Amino acid sequence: MSTNQSQTTGYLYTFQAFFTWGLLPVYWKLLNHVPALEILAHRIFWSLIFVLLLLIWKKKLNIGNLFYNKKATSTLAITGLLVGSNWGVYIYAVNINHIVEASLGYYITPLVNVALGLIFLKEKLSKLQILALVLAATAVIYLTIDYGRFPWISIYLAVSFGLYGLLKKMSGVEAMPALAVETLVLTPFALSYIVWGLVSGKGHLFNDTIQTDALLIMAGVVTTLPLYWFGLGAKRITLTSVGFMQYIAPSIMLFLGLFIYHEGFPKEKQVAFVAIWIALALYSYSIFASYRKKKQG
Repeated sequence: MSTNQSQTTGYLYTFQAFFTWGLLPVYWKLLNHVPALEILAHRIFWSLIFVLLLLIWKKKLNIGNLFYNKKATSTLAITGLLVGSNWGVYIYAVNINHIVEASLGYYITPLVNVALGLIFLKEKLSKLQILALVLAATAVIYLTIDYGRFPWISIYLAVSFGLYGLLKKMSGVEAMPALAVETLVLTPFALSYIVWGLVSGKGHLFNDTIQTDALLIMAGVVTTLPLYWFGLGAKRITLTSVGFMQYIAPSIMLFLGLFIYHEGFPKEKQVAFVAIWIALALYSYSIFASYRKKKQG
């Protein structure tokens, strides 16, 4: 495959991933009659099943070796808890009509990554990146004071996903084997919940419609496939390009929240979003300028 063909394929895979992540609220809305915790349990369990099948197909089912590496195993246990709680809060936010607040969290995530890089990896920030962080923090403080409550959904989604990315980077394990271990760590909880639902008759699997059964089981596919596509795409295009494309998902979520599900968008949220967008524009420009400088040098 030529370089141009590889890059084109990379852009398509990466776009597919972010576009699918952006549309996920529609999927969870179809299950809004099911408690968020039950949806989460199915998402974890069926993700494990699907990722194992994917690894078998790709002949990469060698996750057993990871358990001999205590550091990697410990790290993946923590990232499993982080990604599981992130999924749970996200599903909860969608099903209580807080898609807009969830989208804000994913807009903030790149800026949280910058802050985490500064704190844990001792990375140096440019003046523009420092200004972007200050502007984002100011927006959150303003939203908390003027809106009357702390935007915990946004902040938790951003911080948990930021920490998840940081620890995954430090673990050095490929995305799919890592997800297999992460979901395996969470599966005892998930499977216990599912079995309890089946035995007690209080669960929705096989006690509701065929559509509900299919949606619960396919939760593993809609979770794993975008991550698989992202892994394929990110290998073929620059990190800068991936950085710009990551705004696709929260933009789609914001559109869905405002125009499809008609969530409120009061003045204080509008001001906070504009401030975050300006911060992201500054951050993106700083990354692009740095990339261009390195290329010219």
